[in-house]
Parts: sequence; structure tokens; C-alpha cells
Amino acid sequence: MNYRKFGKLDFQVSNLGFGCMRLPVLDGDNGKINEEESIKMIRYAIDNGVNYIDTAYPYHQGNSEPLVGKALKDGYRHKAKLATKLPVWLCETYGDFDKYLNEQLGKLDTEYIDFYLLHSLSNKSWNKAKELGVLEFLDKALSDGRIKYAGFSFHDDLSLFKEIVDSYDWSFCQIQLNYMDENYQAGIQGLNYASEKGLAVVIMEPIKGGKLAKQPEGDLEELWKNSGVNLTPAELALRWVWNHPQVTVLLSGMSTMEQVEENIRTASNVTPLSLDADEIKLINDIKEIYSNRNKVGCTSCRYCVPCPNKVAIPDIFDIYNNYFVYEATDAGVNTYARMKKAGVDSTNCIECGQCESLCTQNLEIIRHLKEADIVLNR
Repeated sequence: MNYRKFGKLDFQVSNLGFGCMRLPVLDGDNGKINEEESIKMIRYAIDNGVNYIDTAYPYHQGNSEPLVGKALKDGYRHKAKLATKLPVWLCETYGDFDKYLNEQLGKLDTEYIDFYLLHSLSNKSWNKAKELGVLEFLDKALSDGRIKYAGFSFHDDLSLFKEIVDSYDWSFCQIQLNYMDENYQAGIQGLNYASEKGLAVVIMEPIKGGKLAKQPEGDLEELWKNSGVNLTPAELALRWVWNHPQVTVLLSGMSTMEQVEENIRTASNVTPLSLDADEIKLINDIKEIYSNRNKVGCTSCRYCVPCPNKVAIPDIFDIYNNYFVYEATDAGVNTYARMKKAGVDSTNCIECGQCESLCTQNLEIIRHLKEADIVLNR
């Protein structure tokens, strides 16, 4: 296993972290974790050098933290750093911060949490948490030893990311990054900004929820055969992330022992700046193919929302593009069906044109919404 220095802190962590959001389940029920297999997988990873275990309050319908607590019994708690996250969206008072942290300590059956994150910060949740005194709470939890280091995970735009980085003496942050999301949310610029500030940077979604691990077909398969690259799609995507020296830990949500074994092999044979010319060319060629499949040139700047009639414009375009780019057909249809039930789908558009007047890309949003509805509404 390869290790990297954890930002400004004086210790190293494995470049591969075990994300406990996609553990194996029983009967297709995300809330019913296959405990025996999951514990076996987590302990195998630790035995083979992984020392960063990541979970969160809502994972597996609240059952991930207790499972992780069981996996870290029998001496494993002292072999790995434990990360979990405060569900800030559930907090309505200052006292809620303490309530959830203490509940998590109980679920994890531990006296302290090594890495404690404010979970999934966005403009709304960040401002609300600040007003409730979350930074003072972090000071208190650090002081009394319930947490060792404070950080945050992030899902919003770059300017807010920089604001949050500069607002507190964080030890680390967690952002989404993969070769298709270089300019999405915090992106590469956020990675560099946080690293320059001395923060360790933990990466989530390195294979974009599995989209970059699919077996190549059609034009992608031909491209892969002619590339001279002897890597699986998942390996290539992971190696792209690890190629950045600013990356500290890459989180992988592993569902099978085979995935654990493969990821450990990959992590043990990769160092920063190690991608060769053929691998870089293949990634660039893949990105070009994916870009050409894109249906709507939406950058998710979100200037078009809130829509007066509550249409979730950028979210619709995201699943519409993914339908074609990554052939995420079933996921797109199912997500759109949920949007219809929530009353935020394309059919609620009244063609007022407000969104088009605000669009930074000058998109014909009304036309694209109609096209998306035809494809996704089935």
C-alpha cells in the first residue's frame, strides 16, 4: 500500500480509503447490510494496508455506522483512522450538533472520531449551520476530545468552496473529482486551493458512481483496443485521480471482495505523476467521445433556478445528459419518475422564459426541457 502525508498533519494515510456507502446488502434492500461479508471486506482492507475508513450518519439508511463499529472491534479500531459526518441538514438548534455527535459515538461504539466532517455542505446548509454556531461546536468537540480533526464534505460551486476553506482552521476537506468532473463543483481548482492552504484533500466519486467503470462498447471499445493501455476502465479512472500529488485519499465505495482486492492492487502500484502518455491520451479521447454525446451544454451554474414553477432545470439536464453520455438509461428514467412525483419535472414548465434570459450559455432551455421529457418519461 502507498501512503500520503495528511495535509499539514504529521502522519500518513493510505492513498485508498474504504467508503462504507455501498456495502453489500441482502434482498436488494439498501438498509439490510450483509454484515458478515461487509466486516470481512473492511478487515481484509485494513489487514492489507488501508487505514482510512469513511462512513456517515445516513449511509445504508442509518445502518452503516453500527456496521463499521462492529468491523472495528477485535483490535481493528486502533489500526485505522475513522471518519464520519455530521448531518447538518437535520440540525435545527445548537444542541442538535451535540446530540448527533453523541449518537454517532454510540452507534460506532467508540470514544472518539478521528476525522469528523460537516456533511455535504451547500450554500443553504453552510449558512444555516454557521448561524446555529457549528464552528463553535467544532471547537468544543475538538477541545473535549470527541473528535480529533475537523473537516467538511462539499457539493456546490467553487466560490463557496473557497469561502468555506477560508472560514475555519480545517484539517481536511472532501470533494468530488474524476476525469469527467475537473470543472464540476470544487473541481481541480478547489483541489489546488485547499492543498495550497495545507488541507488534506479526500476524493469521493472517483469513478462517477460507477459510470467510468463500465465495460467499453462500440466506439469506446474500439478506442480502448487501439490505445495500447492494459488497464480496466476502473483502474484508469482511479489512476487519474491518484496522479494528482494534491490528492491525499481516494475513497472507493466497494460492494464486493473482488473490488476490494482489485482496488488494493491498483493503489499499491500507483504514485503521483505516474500516468504515461498513452494513458493520458486515452483519457482525453474518452472525454471527447463523452462530450460529443452530450445533449445539452448545461454547466450547472444554476442561474436558472429557482424556477417560478419549481422545475429542477439543471438536475433534469444532468440526468438527460447522463442518459446518453454514460448510457445511464434506467437510472435516468427512474430518477425522472421521482421528479415527476415531486412536481419538479419538465411538464411543469409554463414557458415564461425567465430561465433563458438568465442562462450563461444562452441555451434554448424550454426546447431542451421538452426533449428531455420525451426521452425520460417512459
